[in-house]
Amino acid sequence: MEVKVIDITGKETGKTVTLADAIFGIEPNDHAIYLDVKQYLANQRQGTHKSKQRNEISGSTRKLHKQKGTGGSRKGSIKNPLFRGGGRIFGPQPRDYSFKLNKKLKSLARQSALTYKAIESNIVVLEDFSFDTAKTKNYTNLVSGLKLNDTKTLLVLAEGNKNVYLSSRNLPKAKVITASELSTYALLNASKLLLTTSSVKTIEESFAK
Repeated sequence: MEVKVIDITGKETGKTVTLADAIFGIEPNDHAIYLDVKQYLANQRQGTHKSKQRNEISGSTRKLHKQKGTGGSRKGSIKNPLFRGGGRIFGPQPRDYSFKLNKKLKSLARQSALTYKAIESNIVVLEDFSFDTAKTKNYTNLVSGLKLNDTKTLLVLAEGNKNVYLSSRNLPKAKVITASELSTYALLNASKLLLTTSSVKTIEESFAK
């Protein structure tokens, strides 16, 4: 699949880049995508939720009234979960939500997400660039030049660029990552995928390993 290369002002450079069918043109696997996104979201959870059970509540253990003869139900403790201020029945306890997936499955999920972006023509290839200074206006001008002002974008660089990253940080609909940080969730969370010519090569090399 051939894609035209444009500069940061949105003009065509006359160059093209061929996206490898082995990565950007496979048969998408929706279940692999689901598992990879599920793992990503699960790994973000802290799992520090906690509620007190009846054995952890501070309170008297005195029996509230005698067992029989009152006409009421049996009550053994003020810490009974049925009472206000009592312990919670089967409440949340700290736990680890993370789980593991095979590398091949995660690779398949990312390739499937990239393929969907290619099928929907949501991939834009930019020639390599950098900013002299870290200013939000620099990145705003880039997005404006591409006519993607109100679009959620993901820019993938071959390697870290501090000025480009800092320029995008204040924009809620812009995200900048390196090719090594590329994830299925990040791909699906963006409407447009912006790749630099060098990041395309880096992505293809990482999947070839």
